[in-house]
Amino acid sequence: MTQLHGACLQQLSQLKQRSFERVALLLGDQLNAQHSWFQEQHPDTLFVMFEMRQETDYCQHHIQKVVGFFVAMRHFANALANAGRSVLYLTLDEADNQQNLTANLDAVIDSCEATEVWLQQPDEYRLDQQLLDWVEQHEKVHCSWFDSEHFLTERDVLKQWFGASRNYLMESFYRRVRKQTGYLMENDKPAGGKWNYDKDNRKKLSSRQSQPQPLLFSHDVSAIVEMLTQARVKTIGNINAEQFIWPVTRRESKQLLDFFVTELLPSFGDYQDAMLVDQWSLYHSRISFALNTKMLSPRYVVETAIAAWQCDPERISLNQIEGFIRQIIGWREFVRAIYWQFMPDYAQQNHFEYQQALPKFYWDADTKLNCLHHSIRQSLDFAYAHHIQRLMITGNFALLTECDPDAVDAWYLGIYIDALQWVELPNTRGMSQFADGGILATKPYVSSGSYIQKMSNYCDTCHYDVKAKTGENACPFNLLYWHFIDRHHDKLVKNGRMGLILKQWEKRDANEKRQIIQEAQAFLDNLPRS
Repeated sequence: MTQLHGACLQQLSQLKQRSFERVALLLGDQLNAQHSWFQEQHPDTLFVMFEMRQETDYCQHHIQKVVGFFVAMRHFANALANAGRSVLYLTLDEADNQQNLTANLDAVIDSCEATEVWLQQPDEYRLDQQLLDWVEQHEKVHCSWFDSEHFLTERDVLKQWFGASRNYLMESFYRRVRKQTGYLMENDKPAGGKWNYDKDNRKKLSSRQSQPQPLLFSHDVSAIVEMLTQARVKTIGNINAEQFIWPVTRRESKQLLDFFVTELLPSFGDYQDAMLVDQWSLYHSRISFALNTKMLSPRYVVETAIAAWQCDPERISLNQIEGFIRQIIGWREFVRAIYWQFMPDYAQQNHFEYQQALPKFYWDADTKLNCLHHSIRQSLDFAYAHHIQRLMITGNFALLTECDPDAVDAWYLGIYIDALQWVELPNTRGMSQFADGGILATKPYVSSGSYIQKMSNYCDTCHYDVKAKTGENACPFNLLYWHFIDRHHDKLVKNGRMGLILKQWEKRDANEKRQIIQEAQAFLDNLPRS
């Protein structure tokens, strides 16, 4: 179902026939059915939701991302209307749609003569600023701000807990959240006696091992795809419009989570960093879209997973559950805190002063580098890649090939169905590209081909030889890695975690070093850029 059919859905033209005391705005990532707004009826409140060119066009999105948000929004609007609430939903092709958030709000308020507006705090800085500026201009309308009631921590949690600083440690943050929530705690101690089992979670999968098939949904979204085509919305990636695979309701999101904790969680921790050719989902939950649209809450996710572990601790070992919980209450909350602590300046950070465009194959996966081909092909086909593919394949290569962080951000923000700036920007500009100079990560996450070979089977059928350090057939990651180390030696020498690698480079034979640098530079000079 992609059409709007709720019993109480309003048309903008109908609002002049009925007035409402207040308007309550719901953004596309505020689909939280458990929010306090919905715990009782508000007959004088009009809930409004908008599909807008403002949101489809601020970057070039994956077609599945645009469709996913619109379908989930329409389902949410229908559910509200069928529950007896008054809802105004403007589709992208609605004649009265101003295609701008605040312009649409102005039109609604004028039509229904509301005197009050309810707003949930946006998670993206640009929307936060847009609404704050709009509120300042509307003295005759009373605006009330509400928390989204989704996250475990506040926007300013880093300053609250650790004071003002240029950088923060995720591990310290994670332990504080564990203590605050009691998740995986035994009194005041971590369950099992250790806070972190990351060293147990780096096992390589064999292509001979049978792999679980992912739970996929099947929605006919042809009408929305046609609407986007007619509107000439520019997108990237591919879509099967008759079988859209992502969850678009809270019910489906819970089904996907239940499938994960039942079928995948017992092996998740072991293989969360693994990569296989033609296996795009492996043991990952793929609930990030459901989480980031707020169809699922982090508390519900964590408590569901912990309940499964407690019921069957022999099947779900502690390293499996801890690895998953850390992603939800540690990393996800931490990157949001970094985002709000350092915006808007964070979006301008460029520690290595890179200016190059992305390689051309980031848009079509047409490259002989097998790891990049499969990671990008998967991203184009499914609007999804797991964290190691994003960090150590596409992100690693973008950093080693000196790409402008603005271009890298735009690609990541557009191509993934779960990408919103609050989560994408720190992960990309900070963790992946080290463009923030160490605000988020403690070192640049770069590697040669050996790491990729260790964690995947990509190298088995690659055009390049991962063991060759130089020469025509040498893996470009090997050349580019040492080129990066050499070029940024003066900056990296200040980082204690890079000391061992720098010493290895310093001890190399001068002729060998010269050959590596020359071949790496030749590769960079001949790399087709977008």
